[in-house]
Amino acid sequence: METTLIAAQALTTGLIAAWLTLGVRDNLLHPSVNETYTAEVMEMRRMRDDYPEAFAPVAHRAITDRRVQLLAFRAVVAAELIATLILWAGVIGLLMALAGTATVDGARTVALVGTMAFTAVWAGFLIVGNHFCYWFCHEAAQNTHYQMTLWGVATMVLLALG
Repeated sequence: METTLIAAQALTTGLIAAWLTLGVRDNLLHPSVNETYTAEVMEMRRMRDDYPEAFAPVAHRAITDRRVQLLAFRAVVAAELIATLILWAGVIGLLMALAGTATVDGARTVALVGTMAFTAVWAGFLIVGNHFCYWFCHEAAQNTHYQMTLWGVATMVLLALG
């Protein structure tokens, strides 16, 4: 049973590492794809245009300074990259533990740290998005962030079983 558990932990950690790797790749190679929407959320543009009455009392939250928007986007990409690297280190550690060349506890610890970083990125989007009232016009993004947070929590639970 222990071998199967370690294999399942390696697989689930590898899956979130692969998913985040693709996101980091796209954010590095094609930053405008996500950066545009990050700026739109921070500006609260859709809320301002589509729900002006609801926007009025929270308009002071909007951030329109492009330097701040770009800095925030770059900080997120850096956090994603760090999480990705730790996740892959955890996967390698778990695979090494399966082969008997690394300790299981050490491998699980690294995988858990990477998974916590993954989860923190998505929970951070939920928290910051809430500040910018993104549920008004970015429901799909909010839903994705919620699902990624749950995926991370579920993976942390599995990693804690050892």
